[in-house]
Amino acid sequence: MTKSAKILLPRIFLSSAIALFLFPLVIYSGLLLRRPPRTAQQKQLFPGITYQRIADLNPRPVMMHIVTIDLNAPGIKLRVTPGEPGDDGKDIPAQTTSEFLQKHQLQLAINGSFFYPCYFNHFWDFVPQRGDRVNVIGQLISDGILYKEGRPGWGVLCVSESAGVSIAPAHCPPNTREAIAGREIIIQNGQPVAIAKPKKNSDRHKPYPRTVVAIDRLGEKLWFILVDGRQRNYSAGLTLPELTEILLNMGVDAALNLDGGGSTTLAIADGKKTRLLNSPIDARIPMRERAIANHIGIYTSPQSSHQKP
Repeated sequence: MTKSAKILLPRIFLSSAIALFLFPLVIYSGLLLRRPPRTAQQKQLFPGITYQRIADLNPRPVMMHIVTIDLNAPGIKLRVTPGEPGDDGKDIPAQTTSEFLQKHQLQLAINGSFFYPCYFNHFWDFVPQRGDRVNVIGQLISDGILYKEGRPGWGVLCVSESAGVSIAPAHCPPNTREAIAGREIIIQNGQPVAIAKPKKNSDRHKPYPRTVVAIDRLGEKLWFILVDGRQRNYSAGLTLPELTEILLNMGVDAALNLDGGGSTTLAIADGKKTRLLNSPIDARIPMRERAIANHIGIYTSPQSSHQKP
């Protein structure tokens, strides 16, 4: 080996090592830049559907996303992920919120029910991945078909053709067309519902990414409220009591806590593609969508025009 080669080879190895170290940082920085800006915004997305983004610093950095749906607006329909039961005893294959939105040609969708199995040990050891079959917790109805019975203590959002929307303790009334379950009902009849004392490792009283559905007293207005979290200096999340207080100030009559954490996702149709309006964080990676059990989405009439927020 020549003298120049002996000098050059270590430099090549060093440069390669530096590049391998910097590459993940560059990718991660790019994901941070893709997050929605920490600025307040309000805009109509579709006829009858408005979007509001709130950037707050009290009690900590928080990004909140509020979708308000006028259920009396023409052409609006709600859609819940249909089950796909199989011989394995599982309810459905996991898919992202964006995949659900595209598959059913919806205009807007959010994450839905709690489910299992779900864990994250390492970047190469986590469940579910896309297509993994999972079980939904609580009642699941899609297009009038009952896929999963209700479970005591797990509230459910019920969508009826004639009676609008309602939130029930565990089981929807007959003739329900769509139903998606959450965990606790945090507001009922305009009053906060006492949240159980925290158990070990409970997320209820910790700042956390959140997804909540809420309705007005007549069941004619529906809110999707999502809170980003686990992202330092961007959005740390809210506790359930903190979020409940915000919803009460909004005039909500009933509210149901859906799955949160890395599942929290708000996606909209953007031409033939989808776009995220929040910053989900799955496997500790910002702007990464988690594959989840089910979702709830909105279909608007083809005449509805989309406006970028």
